[in-house]
Amino acid sequence: MLPVEEQLKVITSGTMQIVPMDELRKKLERGVPLNIKLGVDPTSPDLHLGHAVPLRKMRQFQDLGHKVTLIIGNGTALIGDPSGRDSTRPPLTEEQVEANAKTYVAQAMKVLDPEKTTIVHNGDWLKPLDLSKMLKLMSQFNVARILEREDFHNRYTNGQSIALHEFIYPVLQAYDSVVVKADVEMGGNDQIFNLLAGRDLMRAMGMEPQVALTVPLLVGTDGVKKMSKSYKNYVGLTDPADDMYGKIMSITDELVPLYFRLCSTLSVDEIDAIDAQFKDGTADPYALKRELARNICDLYHGAGAGDAAQAAFDATFKKGEVPEDIAEFPLSTVQVNDEGKVYLAKLLVDVKIASGTGEARRLIDGGGVKIDGKAVAPKCYNVDPALFSAGTVLQSGKKRWAKLV
Repeated sequence: MLPVEEQLKVITSGTMQIVPMDELRKKLERGVPLNIKLGVDPTSPDLHLGHAVPLRKMRQFQDLGHKVTLIIGNGTALIGDPSGRDSTRPPLTEEQVEANAKTYVAQAMKVLDPEKTTIVHNGDWLKPLDLSKMLKLMSQFNVARILEREDFHNRYTNGQSIALHEFIYPVLQAYDSVVVKADVEMGGNDQIFNLLAGRDLMRAMGMEPQVALTVPLLVGTDGVKKMSKSYKNYVGLTDPADDMYGKIMSITDELVPLYFRLCSTLSVDEIDAIDAQFKDGTADPYALKRELARNICDLYHGAGAGDAAQAAFDATFKKGEVPEDIAEFPLSTVQVNDEGKVYLAKLLVDVKIASGTGEARRLIDGGGVKIDGKAVAPKCYNVDPALFSAGTVLQSGKKRWAKLV
């Protein structure tokens, strides 16, 4: 293993909190592999770069010689993590959870080393809990402590409903740490309460408590809100390489260093050098953005995918086909109808590249409408909202363009 200070340089890169740091140092000084835990509830079948941030940190731990345990929350997902929520999550069926779990693991293994990853399902030990065991676990916590959580506190003071079963969630997540004997538990920065609950329960049960390590929530391609499918500012891990490349190229220059640190496979030293370039004004944001986009495409689609996606991007956007002075419209211009689709003809009118829906439909039928350089099929009037994100370019005919921002 690397010396402790060199390990800490990698571990602390891109982290928000490590609680407590001195305990992490002591664990590392023993010179034996640590057990790094990450629990994920498969509430959605599709992951994006924001979901992958803690997975990237887990991979760094693996590369340093440590063990990682990925807990698929097929038990906790039946409750739903209340972290960061202002309302109770809608419940998922066991069938939905199991279906989502399969795709989650497949996508997570694009980041983690499968041979060095232990995958377990917390339903295996949570579902068999009887009443006496559950009461014993819950007796280790008190309501006042639970209400210290920022999300619960805000909901309580605002008179918003808190379902009683939501109080159980941090207890069960803490119990996961006891079962797998975690040395370090990771999560997003909104998870800090749950991670510290794990420390409390492990200590109460006579175990050495885990260290809590949090990573930041990734800002989406719009440069404002956290990455989310709901905000249409995400880069999906299963997006085609060409789409992935285009979305990365749409991020603001200011986000480039952050995306390198949280999403790329570059070493800490290489990322520190990029940070230094931005700070002293010598950075070439466009060239670095292209390097970032290639790196991420290669990570999720295999070596060479980034070069191919870049060539496709250049064929469309760099060789004079797209003008530089495109009119820009907010992403909120895209409206989803009752069927969960976007009526493309109306969108073309709203971004002023069609005079009316009749003309727009004729353009679509004639193959004259393109989204990010790809022609829309004739009669395809209602399209998937996932086609649109910050940076998407719309074209009607040869001379009319619009860009979503």
